[in-house]
Amino acid sequence: MKVEISGSCLCQSHQFTFEGTLKRFYLCHCSYCQKGTGSAHVANFFSYDGELNYRVSKSSVTFYKHLDTRHERNFCSECGSPLPTHNKEKNIFKIPAGCIDTDVEMLPDAHLFFGSRAKWDKDFDKVPKFDTYPEK
Repeated sequence: MKVEISGSCLCQSHQFTFEGTLKRFYLCHCSYCQKGTGSAHVANFFSYDGELNYRVSKSSVTFYKHLDTRHERNFCSECGSPLPTHNKEKNIFKIPAGCIDTDVEMLPDAHLFFGSRAKWDKDFDKVPKFDTYPEK
């Protein structure tokens, strides 16, 4: 899917644009992604072509690579929000779905490392839903 998207971190210190073809959309449940997000999984778009440009970059981006694994991520040094990465050796762009400000109409292609998911990561359709923070 060819896209022109924009995105940002929570504190707006980093604002970016990406133009390219989104090839995959994965939800990864591995233990590294659980730790890195503090949640059940990470949601990332992947592209093998494109151009990533930062429109605003007021603070530094921190890069983290977990030793002896393929797990790597960029995040805002101010607010901790995940930010896109570009592995130049493999020409792979990884764009965290939650930092995109533009609507992208692409459903996930797959759950990865589903066997590693958290024990509580199930039956979400049965959990009550609220449009705002619930009253006590």
